[in-house]
Amino acid sequence: MIIDFHTHIFPDKIAKSTLDFLAGVCGTDPYTDGTYAGLRSSADRAGIELCVALPAVTKISQVESINRFAAQYQEAPVLSFGGIHPACENYKDILKHVKELGIKGIKLHPDYQDMYFNDIRYKRLVSYASELGLIVSVHAGMDPKSLDDVHCTPRMARELIEEVKPDKLVLAHLGGNRMWDEVERELVGLDVFFDTGVVLDCISEEQFLRIVDTHGAEKILFATDSPWKGQKEYAKLLSSMPLKAEEKELIFSGNARRLLGI
Repeated sequence: MIIDFHTHIFPDKIAKSTLDFLAGVCGTDPYTDGTYAGLRSSADRAGIELCVALPAVTKISQVESINRFAAQYQEAPVLSFGGIHPACENYKDILKHVKELGIKGIKLHPDYQDMYFNDIRYKRLVSYASELGLIVSVHAGMDPKSLDDVHCTPRMARELIEEVKPDKLVLAHLGGNRMWDEVERELVGLDVFFDTGVVLDCISEEQFLRIVDTHGAEKILFATDSPWKGQKEYAKLLSSMPLKAEEKELIFSGNARRLLGI
């Protein structure tokens, strides 16, 4: 079984315009059209049985509509997390509502939410989400939107982890996109999951294998960040890595199944 723990879908009516905008920011072409149907088709070709969709709330006014959209996708082949903005004063009510909707987690994107991850508003939000048993997935490291102003560095993430001690925190992009030396210094060995979104064809194989070995395969989640990387290509890349069969099983699905409770 393969679970992709980091994908994106958008409502059909805004998918094209959203991808056009993001492609301009990222300077890359997407692998799907950003729709539910497009993700399903990509996952089928890659042999992926479940995709976790991660919405990014960029302003408070989007919270209700994004969570309403997410609630529609709560079973295979696409399971969507909810979203919240750290500036929401009623964050506890929103998180309780997410839980009541049957949604298993939330996505945070500090760069698009224009807030540093060690801000007290993130700390209290992650703390309460953890109390509710929600998974928290966070964009970590560099983002094309603000390459010179990283809003979730490994050091910021370490500060939050040490203060809040969240149960189910996932740092995307192997703990910090293109900041993997700092990830090794600050985060490896802590009680936190890393996903592999947009990482496998960027990081050196030597460093990737070292992080898996020192952090533990039981805390690594297969992910692509579709539509920004190809699911079939990434599944093939991980399959070709010189890892033990049991390590690949954990990364491809075992860890995700444990986190999701499935």
